[in-house]
Amino acid sequence: MDALSALHTRSSVGKVSGTAPDDGVINSLFRAALRAPDHGQLRPWRFLRIEGASLQRLADLFAAAALQDNPGLGAEEQHSAGSKALRAPLIIVCISRAAPHAKIPVLEQDLSAAAATHAMLVAAHAQGLGAVWRTGPMASHPLVTEALGLVENEKIIGFLYIGLPEGNPRPLRELAVDDYVKRW
Repeated sequence: MDALSALHTRSSVGKVSGTAPDDGVINSLFRAALRAPDHGQLRPWRFLRIEGASLQRLADLFAAAALQDNPGLGAEEQHSAGSKALRAPLIIVCISRAAPHAKIPVLEQDLSAAAATHAMLVAAHAQGLGAVWRTGPMASHPLVTEALGLVENEKIIGFLYIGLPEGNPRPLRELAVDDYVKRW
């Protein structure tokens, strides 16, 4: 798939299955991320690759975080919180590691990490994979961020859930460029 087709046809795929893509495909995702706009070449990002047995560890972590927030949480609700980590055969945790810089604001570094995250979504689509970018309360939960090894200047930009698309793709709604772009 050519670059413009990938950009014009990408959409979030919330239901994925199968096994994790092979290392070559996954490395292609990371190579795309590393080409994101990056003022000062700070590389203000890092990624965690979660698959196989690590998905269950993440599920247990999500359940523990939900229980910490609500000690009265029942077993079913705990299971529901944890099951969110089991929706895909591969989760990539996208982390901004922005730090104070004399010329490059933290916001710009966070946006660079977000651009890297988007590049992986487009690269996944171009390779026939389904992917969705999720955040939610687990992305900023102290128990989760600590267990995943984040340090003070780091934050989770998103969890990318990646696998083979399930079912038929939803039809893309054509957006009119003129609704969003005006000459100044």
